[in-house]
Amino acid sequence: MGPLLKEVQKHYGDDKASIVFKHFPLSFHKDAQLASEATMAANAQGKFWEMHDKIFANQKQIKRPDLDRYAEEIGLDVAKFKAALDNGEFTARVQADMAEGQKAGVRGTPSIYVNGRKYQGQRDAQAMIAVIDKEIVNK
Repeated sequence: MGPLLKEVQKHYGDDKASIVFKHFPLSFHKDAQLASEATMAANAQGKFWEMHDKIFANQKQIKRPDLDRYAEEIGLDVAKFKAALDNGEFTARVQADMAEGQKAGVRGTPSIYVNGRKYQGQRDAQAMIAVIDKEIVNK
């Protein structure tokens, strides 16, 4: 999770706000689909954000051997991880997220939504917290 969202999550805690990640692998990133599937395979073992952060920190190194190495580095059951990627266990899920994003008008990443509306404010925690606070009051 990026620093901005970490700060927002820390401010509210798990009981007041939730961060939902949706995949939107951009077509010009030829390895993005598999990288997205790798995060889902890691999620199946309770380590989505660890894999996400590893991939994000190494965006130029996300070929299959890299992903397998990251799985080992973050402590996944590598055999299960590889099997999930080999059999395309999460392909449809990533594609469904992509379709949802297209329907919502997403054109690039990262895109942030607050209660279903695109957040277009400043990319700093205090600005985002102010918008979320307004949403909470209006609910």
